[in-house]
Amino acid sequence: MTSWVTEPLVAFDLETTGTDVETDRIVTAAVVRLEPDGAVSAERTWLLNPGVVIPEEASAIHGISTDHAREHGVSASSAVEAITQAVAEVLHSGTPLVVMNARYDLSLLDRECRRYELESISERLGSVPSPVIDPLVIDKHVDKYRKGKRALHALCAHYGVSLEDAHNARADAVAAARVVRRMGEKYQPVGTMSSTDLHDLQVRAAAAQSASLQAYLRRTTNPTAVVESAWPVIPRSR
Repeated sequence: MTSWVTEPLVAFDLETTGTDVETDRIVTAAVVRLEPDGAVSAERTWLLNPGVVIPEEASAIHGISTDHAREHGVSASSAVEAITQAVAEVLHSGTPLVVMNARYDLSLLDRECRRYELESISERLGSVPSPVIDPLVIDKHVDKYRKGKRALHALCAHYGVSLEDAHNARADAVAAARVVRRMGEKYQPVGTMSSTDLHDLQVRAAAAQSASLQAYLRRTTNPTAVVESAWPVIPRSR
């Protein structure tokens, strides 16, 4: 059986107005296909007018101001439709979708679909998005006790992957795919799995990681802390 490590990957990334999947909006997005040698063979990018003010702290991270988004961005509803369809087509084809911190990006995209009364990825596929490969979940699984940050820039530094123009959606998507390939090459039990088995492993690993963090927080700072365990999409609240 051919390993996913030596097959094409498609990476997906969002830059947004904040970190709350229920209320924040997409500002930029990228869907990028990488060949086995790491070269980019196809890409689509979007700049949206999110319809709300982009907080200064968010603009400081990704470089997109409210005025720039209003002047140059496309309507959020049409862009969300195009982004969702592009991601759904990738997953429908069976090509693994690489998403750094998938629980955030895919959940926020899901909520944007609800906001604009569009079919979500899950509704288009008839199932939860799969196969998804998340460098954050995999790194925590294969190197559980390593100290230090696990943000994308830290993973790139640890695995020897160049990251230029961080917090640009295209650049982050490319780096995420390249870094997860390095993980697969280094950790053979992960690298030799089918993409479906790897997806299922991440569902279990993400739940275990959340349970561990929740227990730590309850023990140290907040006795009632709750850490989301669902992956790759947080279920919608009623």
